[in-house]
Amino acid sequence: MPEISLFYGIRVIMYYDDHNPHNPPHFHAEYNGNRVIVEIEGARVIKGAFPSRQLKLILAWCVLHQDELMQNWELSKDGKPLNRINPLV
Repeated sequence: MPEISLFYGIRVIMYYDDHNPHNPPHFHAEYNGNRVIVEIEGARVIKGAFPSRQLKLILAWCVLHQDELMQNWELSKDGKPLNRINPLV
């Protein structure tokens, strides 16, 4: 479960075994015991919940880094090492 970014206490993770025809490209995020799964292309939560402020931060980060997230999604499909993505500052 490679951590690809960490900012404001939000940990962003992408799993290698998350690929199947029913899963759109996505990543997981954790904050203070809360977990969400975020669809990359739509920058929307598809499962879970975050506090309002952290939700806004993770969705803004997703929009800013969509290309890098999609590159990591493709790397993860091939089982290759994932790239770190700059945190939101």
